[in-house]
Amino acid sequence: MKTVNEIFSLTGERALITGGATGLGLAMSQCFQAAGAEVIMVGSGCGEERTKLAEAMGEGVYYRSFDVADTKRTELFIQEVEETIGPVSILVNNAGNHCKKPIEETTDEDFQAVMDVHLLGAFSLCRALVPRMRQRNKGNIIFQASMTSFIGQPHVIAYASAKSAYLGMVRTLASETSAYGIRVNGIAPGWIESAMLRKALDGDEPRTQKILGRTPMKTFGEPHDIGWAAVYLASPAASFVNGAVLPVDGGALIGF
Repeated sequence: MKTVNEIFSLTGERALITGGATGLGLAMSQCFQAAGAEVIMVGSGCGEERTKLAEAMGEGVYYRSFDVADTKRTELFIQEVEETIGPVSILVNNAGNHCKKPIEETTDEDFQAVMDVHLLGAFSLCRALVPRMRQRNKGNIIFQASMTSFIGQPHVIAYASAKSAYLGMVRTLASETSAYGIRVNGIAPGWIESAMLRKALDGDEPRTQKILGRTPMKTFGEPHDIGWAAVYLASPAASFVNGAVLPVDGGALIGF
């Protein structure tokens, strides 16, 4: 039997994490690195600053600038990554954007912009990497879902639609690819301490109490709670976990 350190180790793995240099993506990058994986953080901007961040994190961490919505370039991007860094064994579809408007103010362009990043971007990366993973008979794909994949929240129709669609992508890809050594799962973060959360909640005590009131643990999560959940799903410890979406939410989905 493997030791605990071995069963949760990602040594020898190479993870490509979209949106991996900021927020929850950065926390996942840090946790994957701590678990022994090489990490390729992907983002759409600030190339020099984020390259320095990757260098500061140490050996085996890289930054690559790429807009996941530019799907015509996805295949070439993956080809370049694998030729210059090495084969990708873990894909984390974490990149996202947001649009908070009432439905009557949400334009077709607003809606499409969210779909392009969350859905088309993730789909295109999966399409590029699945054949490579299948050829190697090894792969792991993780989608960053959301509370809005499960519960209704007002004024986020595009975001909620995209995150709900992730559930179908997880289940279909798991059914289609797992016979070839590829596991597919998702994470649904609850309310996690971050600059974005502070911006949303500061000065809005009723909303803060509403969130905490439905969270049995009566607290917000930390970014690394998401990172370690991702490490678990990518590790041998989760070798029989497939087609699942793991809420990491302090119990908010079941709270009363």
